Amino acid sequence: MNGYPAVMFIAPRKSSGFTLVEMAMVLMIIGLLLGGLVPTISAQMETQHMGETRRQMNDIKDALTGFAVINGRLPCPSDGTAVTGSELVTGSGVAAVCTLTSANAARGVLPWATLGVSETDAWGRRFTYRITADFADGADGTAAPACSVAVGVSFQLCSSANLDVKATSGGSNVAAAVPAVVVSHGKNGLGAYPAGGGAQIAVVTADESENANDNNTFVSKENSSDFDDLVVWLSPNILANRMVTAGRLP
Repeated sequence: MNGYPAVMFIAPRKSSGFTLVEMAMVLMIIGLLLGGLVPTISAQMETQHMGETRRQMNDIKDALTGFAVINGRLPCPSDGTAVTGSELVTGSGVAAVCTLTSANAARGVLPWATLGVSETDAWGRRFTYRITADFADGADGTAAPACSVAVGVSFQLCSSANLDVKATSGGSNVAAAVPAVVVSHGKNGLGAYPAGGGAQIAVVTADESENANDNNTFVSKENSSDFDDLVVWLSPNILANRMVTAGRLP
């Protein structure tokens, strides 16, 4: 020992944190993982929206049939542009009054307030609704040679509807001579009336135009890049059967 105090050398510790390079790599990996999940989550949400809307439309069909059984007619459409909450002023969600000569009264949106169903589909837009006018005019049906008239019922067993559902615009019929059609205009909403009221959303594709142009022809087919509408209709046979079972038709 030379009399000097011993000196201890301690090696510096290595930092236990991430370097900037390592953090950048971690963030890149997380970004890649999230990027792969976003389409999956989006697809799942669309599947849920479609499922929810289909359930709503099945409930709507039941509500329409129930209305017919009670009232002897189908409800007329409501004004698609009417502002929500203005039932006492503009009849928002309330069925209009149809006559055989009021063609425009057979066009519009589902009268959700009258039927007690949802105003909008899962994408937040109103359901388009169209009827054959003489199934909703409120007058006793016209007698045909082999068809008796039931008092208080707008349509009869011999009544003929005038709405057709096709596989494509100008294509073959999926369903012919149906009394009522309900349309959800899907994710893109083209042809729909927005929630809360306002102007109809413009539509340009041929098949989707058929579901928004106020004529008697509709299109129902598998979804594609230019078609995402959901369409349901009342079967005239099922409607007549329910009316007979309820004692409203002979």
